[in-house]
Amino acid sequence: MYTDFSKLRNIGISAHIDSGKTTLTERVLFYTDRIHAIHEVKGKDGVGAKMDSMELERERGITIASAATHCEWKGLHFNIIDTPGHVDFTIEVERSLRVLDGAILVLCAVAGVQSQSLTVDRQMRRYKVPRLAFVNKCDRTGANPLRVRDQLREKLLHNPVLMQLPIGIEDKFEGVVDLVRMKAFRFSGKDGEVIVESEIPAEMEADAHKAREEMLDAASMYSDDLTEAILEERVTEELVKAAIRKGTIDLKLTPVFMGSAYKNKAVQKLLDGVVDFLPDPTQVVNEAHDLTDDERKVVLSIDNAKPPVALAFKLEDGRYGQLTYLRIYQGKLSRDMFITNMRTGKDHRIGRLARMHADEMEDIDAAGSGDIVAMFGIECNSGDTFTDGKVKLNMTSMHVPEPVISLSIKPVDNKSETNMAKALRRFTREDPTFRAGIDEESSQTIIRGMGELHLDVYIERMKREYNAVVEVSQPQVAYRETVSQRADFAYTHKKQTGGSGQFGRVCGSLEPCEQDFEFVDDVVGGAIPREFIGAVEKGFRSCRGKGRLLGFPVVNVRVVVNDGASHAVDSSDIAFQEAARGAWRDGFDRAKPRLLEPIMKVVVEGPAEFSGGILGTLMQRRAMIIGSQEDGGLARIEAEVPLAEMFGYSTTLRSSTQGKAEFSMEFSRYLPVPAATSEELIAKGQGKGKSTQAGKK
Repeated sequence: MYTDFSKLRNIGISAHIDSGKTTLTERVLFYTDRIHAIHEVKGKDGVGAKMDSMELERERGITIASAATHCEWKGLHFNIIDTPGHVDFTIEVERSLRVLDGAILVLCAVAGVQSQSLTVDRQMRRYKVPRLAFVNKCDRTGANPLRVRDQLREKLLHNPVLMQLPIGIEDKFEGVVDLVRMKAFRFSGKDGEVIVESEIPAEMEADAHKAREEMLDAASMYSDDLTEAILEERVTEELVKAAIRKGTIDLKLTPVFMGSAYKNKAVQKLLDGVVDFLPDPTQVVNEAHDLTDDERKVVLSIDNAKPPVALAFKLEDGRYGQLTYLRIYQGKLSRDMFITNMRTGKDHRIGRLARMHADEMEDIDAAGSGDIVAMFGIECNSGDTFTDGKVKLNMTSMHVPEPVISLSIKPVDNKSETNMAKALRRFTREDPTFRAGIDEESSQTIIRGMGELHLDVYIERMKREYNAVVEVSQPQVAYRETVSQRADFAYTHKKQTGGSGQFGRVCGSLEPCEQDFEFVDDVVGGAIPREFIGAVEKGFRSCRGKGRLLGFPVVNVRVVVNDGASHAVDSSDIAFQEAARGAWRDGFDRAKPRLLEPIMKVVVEGPAEFSGGILGTLMQRRAMIIGSQEDGGLARIEAEVPLAEMFGYSTTLRSSTQGKAEFSMEFSRYLPVPAATSEELIAKGQGKGKSTQAGKK
């Protein structure tokens, strides 16, 4: 358990897909003696990188789930989380950044700032995470680290400060010039473990002095002491580091490091940068809500003597039961201690506490403030807060994007059905962006996620980990329905079956609006008694879940109720709910209902020579091009495309660009479906409905 919190660093490694995050983490583990041999992400030895412990990750050469590890460097303890780069697994980045104090933003020296770099940067800003930038792949043809520095400023609006200059570039890349110490560092030995310090090459001296002046100029903005030292020409290494550290922690500066993880160059200097410039847990403000005082915000303190407060940020169903990853924000946790889940109010005993190293773990007896650990066998959800039960505090939740793509799955036999249910229970608990449920109308099992790859991975995991073989049908796009004009309604619900009957009359109008749903009560003179207004609203709201066109949820509708009638004996809550439902059917059909479809923001990046072909693939899919730019031989095209048109796009894009382009997409908004497409969808939907009814008969 750590008591000197200044020697603790909680960092994440995040980037666009294929920028070298996992390769970098592998080198970090090697240089900190956590592993004794380096294995590549798509290596020929069949072992794969340490942090890609899942069989699927090693096969595909991508990171699917974030993995935690820990290591020691120069007397400091690092907790490191390696996150996926693919947009489909964005929740893994989201929940990792939620609990980290600092991050390394990895950028490719050739491609620079890419589409997912923007998403990751946005997530870092959301949780106010200070970061270093590491320009990787300086050995690649076309590498230009200084252009990447400029892109950080222009595209991500950072204030980047070069900490190093590359010695050589592309295949001549040898090492870096440290602008703080004004020394050259080269890396030799079989795995780059031998660091050779020397004087700056003569041909680089002018550039190095110019870059150092720029660095001092930027750093002096955050330290009066450094400003004075520059004027008096007594600048020291400690003053420079202190100023840059302050600017970085205040989110005003981004120190830029460079190297090549694959070629084992300059990773050790990046680790020194983490020590020098990223915050320890005491330098980050973490807040919780006091549940006993109207959810007032309370600042937590990194102190082992205080009552414990910990956040469960990631779940895994391991071999020994549920494994819960925890970030301890205050106090300490120890084995056999009792903790309370603030969401459920239940007490749990910590049976086993461990530190994670990818898929391995080592048992520990206790862990203190600021640490990231895992515990076993406690049932909880992602995002739950644990305390000692005496303090009633709850951590703020993390941002969870809504899934936009769905698939219908059907087990092939009874055994698969049982195993599929187990798999879905586990996956939905582990991943908040993966949803599963039964469609009331069709009784089909529907899974929903962030993209084709996201769902594809879970279907493959069902088969491998649970022996559940399922049949998959075409993804169902999450359409919405709305109204396009105002329509009045006047509906009377009357039912007499002997004894007291049912009576309720509701009058008013349906009309389009900006909000999701709005109910306006304009009833005067007691035409509908006050005690039944709630029932009327409930009746209207119950109809929103299933539209009249194709059964999709209804959005952007305002219901105004301005008149009605009741009966002294026969009126009731049920009667007015039924009257509201009848009024909805009456008004909705006449308010010119129309379909809305999800529009995705799509960013395609590839060599400039293929930009015409890329534009062609997008235009065929009803795309609206937002902008395109070329930079250093790379084309970047942004467009808005209906989700319905994006299925199978990755195959089309690869075939038209010789596999050299890639795309990412995220939900943007809903827009009306074109009339011809809408008619086609409605005709198809009605045809399905008739065939289902015929089958039932």
